[in-house]
Amino acid sequence: MPDILLVHGSCHGAWAFRDLAPVLQDLGYTARAIDLPGHGNTPHPIADITLELYADTILDAIEESAIVLGHSMAGFPISAAAERAPNRIDRLIYLCAYVPRNGVSLVDMRKEAPRQPILEAVERTADGLGMNILPHKARDLFYQDCSDADVEFAISNLCTQAIKPQATPIQIGENYARVPKSYIRCTLDQTIPPEHQLTMVSDWDQKDVYDIARSHSPFFSDPLGLAALIDQIIKD
Repeated sequence: MPDILLVHGSCHGAWAFRDLAPVLQDLGYTARAIDLPGHGNTPHPIADITLELYADTILDAIEESAIVLGHSMAGFPISAAAERAPNRIDRLIYLCAYVPRNGVSLVDMRKEAPRQPILEAVERTADGLGMNILPHKARDLFYQDCSDADVEFAISNLCTQAIKPQATPIQIGENYARVPKSYIRCTLDQTIPPEHQLTMVSDWDQKDVYDIARSHSPFFSDPLGLAALIDQIIKD
């Protein structure tokens, strides 16, 4: 069974996959979650956190090859990693994630959405280098269909997100293009509008686009259903 590498989104860490990774392991996969620099148990000076550093961290975590799943913001660094080393990535799975276009930053892609609900739930750090999720806004933004215990756990672990990786235009080309890709759209997402998720994959073969009727955090609200869908994608 293939190795699955799980990459978290903004302000999160490997802890986000606390429930999903064991279910994937029960299905026979080698599933591992990593902390990007500055997240979880990987402290790093915020001024030195870049999109390139995120991509390097992902590639460093792949032993030979892997299926790489990226949640939300992680759509950008997993794509950058695929551009650098396409032979080491068997498939990219975007979980309600940003699908980049060459020369465009994540910030610019977010501005293209018809709605930007995340803006009212974040605040910049005093130095302007990062942003934090306002705790009282987190449930409605990320976890509206999650249990109280999961929401409490998540909010207690949220961290500052470096802005530089999201403001950096990505450089992707033929290497990235030849890596197989699948997209999981969360139809109840209150962070990245579901209609924007469809727009980002409008030119894909739609057999590679899947829906799950969950919020932005199905790894908490429905780890069994999400794992089953990932298993289906891999077997298809």
